Amino acid sequence: MDADEFAAALKHAAQGDALAADRLFPLVYEALRQQAARYLRAERVAHTLQPTALAHEAYLRLAGQPDSAWQDRAHFLAVAARAMRRILVDHARRKRAGKRGSGETPVELDTGVELAARAGPVEFDDLDRALVDLARLSERQARVVELRYFGGLSIEETGEVLGVSPMTVKRDWATARAWLYRELSS
Repeated sequence: MDADEFAAALKHAAQGDALAADRLFPLVYEALRQQAARYLRAERVAHTLQPTALAHEAYLRLAGQPDSAWQDRAHFLAVAARAMRRILVDHARRKRAGKRGSGETPVELDTGVELAARAGPVEFDDLDRALVDLARLSERQARVVELRYFGGLSIEETGEVLGVSPMTVKRDWATARAWLYRELSS
């Protein structure tokens, strides 16, 4: 299914077309499953939340959204990224609260980036707090991090979702990573 067909199927499924929803489910589920696996790859081996459970929870949250008018694949993945972020943060907070702070849930901020690799493991709720603080300074930079890290979108796809050039995304991505590195390592 190409990008235009995907967008059309999303639109029809959002309008209640069961046939379009049936065609979309395998594609949407696979995209969610890949995102979930990528997020949890950096977690400890005995993590209680598995990629399949994360994908299912995200799918249920997305399917339960009223008036979900996703424009295209990139927009859908951006919304899915935000849903998964909330699920992971909520899971980390519940686990930490259940163990009165002893349940650490480390995750690499960005395994492909040298600065983040030196930063070491980061708690999802700490990352969420830092992203909220970053959003107060620059909403767009926080969205770039969310789309690139949680959504797995490319620079071009992120620019498309945000309506900015790829060069702007690259600048925001570099600035946001540096800011987050400083915040999370202090």
